[in-house]
Amino acid sequence: MSIITKTREKTSAQNVRELGKVVEIPVGAIFPNPDQPRKSFNTEDLTRLAKSISQDGIVQPLTVRRKEGGYELVSGERRLRAAKLAGFRSVPCVVVDISDSRSAVIAIIENIQRAELNFFEEAEAISALITKYGMTQEDCAIRLGMAQSTVANKLRILKLSPDLRKVIVSNGLTERHARALLKADESLREEVLIKIVKDRLTVDAAEKYIRTLEKNERIRQSYRRRSAALSDLRLFFNTVDKAVQVIKLAGVDARVKKTKKDGFIEYVIRVPEEGENRKSV
Repeated sequence: MSIITKTREKTSAQNVRELGKVVEIPVGAIFPNPDQPRKSFNTEDLTRLAKSISQDGIVQPLTVRRKEGGYELVSGERRLRAAKLAGFRSVPCVVVDISDSRSAVIAIIENIQRAELNFFEEAEAISALITKYGMTQEDCAIRLGMAQSTVANKLRILKLSPDLRKVIVSNGLTERHARALLKADESLREEVLIKIVKDRLTVDAAEKYIRTLEKNERIRQSYRRRSAALSDLRLFFNTVDKAVQVIKLAGVDARVKKTKKDGFIEYVIRVPEEGENRKSV
């Protein structure tokens, strides 16, 4: 038996012995979860957790799974970061044998249950389950303990641009504010969001402002269309006047009469029949 085969068998046996047990694993051997839904970690919160861990240790072990070259974190990234901050060289972990999709679901569920995700991170995580692992909205709803309509509403807010999302999160606005913003035309959303942030509008006030803004925008568009139509009419009248001038230069006694009546403009051009009342050139 070759050395490589013996090494593989030894590693495999070790993996089996580890499953379901709490083992100490060096922090340098733990890789981050690529499906970690949480993107931002508050430095002050991590510092407080690091101080607590320094005094009392890690009460709840992290969950990891075996990967080539080490272990991949399934859940507990916040604890891992705090442990590193506290100077720990190893952390207690439960080793599990699960699929990529199951690992992703566990990471999302843990963060949702702990209310550690903002609503955009939550929506992005659900979207990843659908696009990356082929789940349906119904599958996600069952796995996450949500109504399917709730899942659909959460996915809708991803229609907002990344820049708008940053402003919403940084100003402490709610998911309902985000959904209200979706009711505004895309061209008006930045203006609406500035108003919401500046005046600290409630969701109801924001929706009322959107209705007023869009009504005014429709009025402005109608005015622009009418102005364009009037401009076209003036161009038409000028063209007719020039044509009449050309006719007169040809010696024809052409006459124009323009009258306004009952909201209409009546334009009458009178020219003599051929051979009658012709001016000499």
